[in-house]
Amino acid sequence: MVADDADEVEVCAADDLWEGDMQSFDVGEHEVLLINIEGRVHAWHGVCPHQSVALVEGSLVGKVLTCRAHLWQFDVCTGRGINPAAACLKEFPVRVVDGKVRVGLQPVRGEAVVVTACSGRSEP
Repeated sequence: MVADDADEVEVCAADDLWEGDMQSFDVGEHEVLLINIEGRVHAWHGVCPHQSVALVEGSLVGKVLTCRAHLWQFDVCTGRGINPAAACLKEFPVRVVDGKVRVGLQPVRGEAVVVTACSGRSEP
């Protein structure tokens, strides 16, 4: 990980994150899960909001991420809960610059908790 900007850090080469692949990185004070879906990199808080289990230990099938502990499921393109629907993941800003994946040090949206509805997705 290369820290060269006050707001974001370089975490890996884009070529190291294959289609349908997920990897976890420590970014500042957060564990961030990167997922490559259809050529787009998504960055989510890397722990399940249910009981803080590392999501990288779960399974990714298509666009559905399932936590290994209690089988909570999330849509990795939106961060919205599938089971339970009232859950959502904390999103981090992410971009690819010169073949390198860069992740923001602070989440785009607030706490990843069970809520009545997830807020709309913010585009970086």
